[in-house]
Amino acid sequence: MSANAYELRQGLLGQAQGILSDKFNAKYNKTMFLLEQGVLNPKTVTWPEPPTSDEIIAEAEKLYKFVQTK
Repeated sequence: MSANAYELRQGLLGQAQGILSDKFNAKYNKTMFLLEQGVLNPKTVTWPEPPTSDEIIAEAEKLYKFVQTK
């Protein structure tokens, strides 16, 4: 069964959010690990920012362009 346009967009947004959330979590976990190891200074550490809606939409648009190619 093929998805309609709304289901396709919903799926692509979910995939995009998952991709960006995974990247965010990897950076967060790396920062936590480096803090625990004493490599980073807790007073000056730069925490990663979670993905914004605009970033998720941009990632979904990249995925959609891929889907459109033959």
